[in-house]
Amino acid sequence: MEFFRIRRTIPFMRYALIFNAISAVTFLVAVFFLFHRGLNLSVEFTGGTVMEVAYPHPADLEKIRAVLQARGGGDIQVQNFGTSRDVLIRLPLEKGVSAGEQAQQVLATLKSQDPTVERRRVEFVGPSVGDELAHDGAVALLMVSLGIMVYLAFRFEWKFSVAAIIANLHDVVLVVGMFAIFRWEFSLPVLAGVLAVLGYSVNESVIIFDRVREHFRTMRKSSVDEVIDSAITATISRTIITHGSTLMMTLSMLIFGGPALHYFALALTIGILFGVYSSVFVAAAIARYLGVKREDLVKPPKKEDQQVVP
Repeated sequence: MEFFRIRRTIPFMRYALIFNAISAVTFLVAVFFLFHRGLNLSVEFTGGTVMEVAYPHPADLEKIRAVLQARGGGDIQVQNFGTSRDVLIRLPLEKGVSAGEQAQQVLATLKSQDPTVERRRVEFVGPSVGDELAHDGAVALLMVSLGIMVYLAFRFEWKFSVAAIIANLHDVVLVVGMFAIFRWEFSLPVLAGVLAVLGYSVNESVIIFDRVREHFRTMRKSSVDEVIDSAITATISRTIITHGSTLMMTLSMLIFGGPALHYFALALTIGILFGVYSSVFVAAAIARYLGVKREDLVKPPKKEDQQVVP
């Protein structure tokens, strides 16, 4: 299915070096902020108190959030839990205050606003649990990256495999780096979004690499740059349909999903945009730098299969 077909090949590889230089600079900036400033980790990673309260009527999350922020005590998360009357509150650790005392103080603050509020449960998330979640998340990210690399190595060959995994890690580092630069909260849903970005990005790279392999078979007298440019140009309509539809969904969550989905949708939106960019200007360009050629993807016919013309 195509909305349109571009008759003239767009010379993407002509500008690849410029975009790769921009990618390298932004990548280094993201790495610098990740190591220098670090991530603004949520309660799941740092530890804190999880509190569930209930109202006899639909809760006004904005008012609850405002009164708790006015109380102080760090970055507090407020979201609906199950129904519009149930509210889940995540509180960061406070020095010298136990989880029970912190919950009582928060409940008193909420009762001053609405005396009908009731406490349902209080749970404490220790720092050791947060460390374990951070470790498991890093292992999950590493295993997904290795799995993608093995898959691409079997489907194509090592040059495309290396190119795709570098492009995917480029996307992940830039997305996570954005959270470090702007101090956005990095939570478990955001980690799930980053893992989804990995799979989404590799899908675009596979589509382009498949088309490169097809064009190597049909464009036998063309150069490598011409083949790659032709392959990318041929996928533009498909890219607009697929990524445009996905972006409509993620932007809808970002705009209308509320605070509970905000950073998850933000990670997906940024990751999708970076994924399209990296598949064109990073993955394809790195494959070209590694010296990909027709013989890597299209095996020459065996001598016994060739017909001898007298």
